Amino acid sequence: MSNKDKQAINKKEPFAFAYWILRLFTTVYPGEALTAFLLMLNVYLLFVAYYIIKPVREGLILAGKGAEWESYLSAASAVLLVFAVKAFSRIASRFPRQKLIAWVTLFFISNLIIFYILSLLKIELGLMGVIFFIWMGIFNVMVVAQFWGFANDIYTQEAGKRLFPLIAFGATFGAVSGSFIAKHLVEPLGLYQMMLVSGGILGICIVLTWTVHIREVKRTGHTAAQANQAKKSTEIEQEKPLKKGGGFQLLFKKRYLLYIAFLVLLLNFINTNGQYILGHYVEHTAKEAVQMGTAEGLTVEEFIGKFQASFMMYFNLLAMLIQLFLVSRIFKWFGVRIALFFLPFIALGGYFLIALGASLMLVHWVKVAENGTDYSLMNTARHALFLITSREEKYKAKAAIDTFFHRAGDVFSALLVFLGTSFLAFTTEKFAAFNLGLVAAMLLFCFLIMKEHKKLSAPTKVNP
Repeated sequence: MSNKDKQAINKKEPFAFAYWILRLFTTVYPGEALTAFLLMLNVYLLFVAYYIIKPVREGLILAGKGAEWESYLSAASAVLLVFAVKAFSRIASRFPRQKLIAWVTLFFISNLIIFYILSLLKIELGLMGVIFFIWMGIFNVMVVAQFWGFANDIYTQEAGKRLFPLIAFGATFGAVSGSFIAKHLVEPLGLYQMMLVSGGILGICIVLTWTVHIREVKRTGHTAAQANQAKKSTEIEQEKPLKKGGGFQLLFKKRYLLYIAFLVLLLNFINTNGQYILGHYVEHTAKEAVQMGTAEGLTVEEFIGKFQASFMMYFNLLAMLIQLFLVSRIFKWFGVRIALFFLPFIALGGYFLIALGASLMLVHWVKVAENGTDYSLMNTARHALFLITSREEKYKAKAAIDTFFHRAGDVFSALLVFLGTSFLAFTTEKFAAFNLGLVAAMLLFCFLIMKEHKKLSAPTKVNP
């Protein structure tokens, strides 16, 4: 690129430094860098806020009720999400997108303040743990779903394919940062004060959403006016509330959306089963190590905690590397449709090895590869599938999929674990073999989605 071209770009791009940095990782055109950076920062802070209060959830439920309640409450969360999605759909029909996101986020911030006040009133720990666990099950999927609905609403299919991998890196980095921050805040602040920290960060996210909205409305509105004075301004269109109709209603009207819903369900079903398999191996290994005196003085809980901390560090690091250096290139070279198949084939090979009989280390690295790919490439690809959908589908149907169908995977996994351990005498190898069947079903839905995506992405033919 000549110096003259660089000078022209610097004049067009008000934050040229962001442009030159972001273009190292994906294709960024002049004028796009600031919005992409702000969206990346927004989702980064969302995940920081979530991972700061995630230890609060674990501490309250485990200390108050025990590990068994986590499975049961996941099922309760899935049921309540039906009503949450319906309420979200009604609200979305009344408010423009920026006000919708602001009010929903403010609602969750107010909830965190209420939880903190309840802690001052010394509410019974078990009750607080149950309520907060269910609330978290709704919060963490709802705020993420509406963010990606917002991002899908801003970008065209072409721009989304280029910039979504970069934006999604913010989520991956936010998960790592939030965990690190939480680890160092628990002792000096305490669990309940961390709720207020998370609420403050969510407030910053509202400001970022409004900033992006105002910037994009001015930019696209001006372009639309130049292109065609007779058309409605993009600004006016984007300020409109969404049309009436629930998320589930939209979902069952379109095969494409229904296929995505089942893909998300299977994705979480398989992943949660894999977590159970890993947990079973870790628990058995920890007890054996303590009994034989090879645990370096650690208790069973400390051995498991140390292993899990290492596990999360490895897969989050892998996810960051994949997100930063591979996702945008896979999208560019192969496209969104082909990107869907990477994770199923990794899972297929991994669970096949486990089904044959595997050591803890093999299960560990299979899950590192699965989670690292899931939280980066697969996560970005399934969000990008909504680039070709309508505004109502981006917000309402996507919310239904990312909340209810995501949690339904947890419910089915809890049911499988209960049946497998109580009646079917499943070994970990048999759970892995069951996952192979689920991966085969996931591959089928990937093919169906690819077919529908190709059909919906095809340019409309105009009769002469």
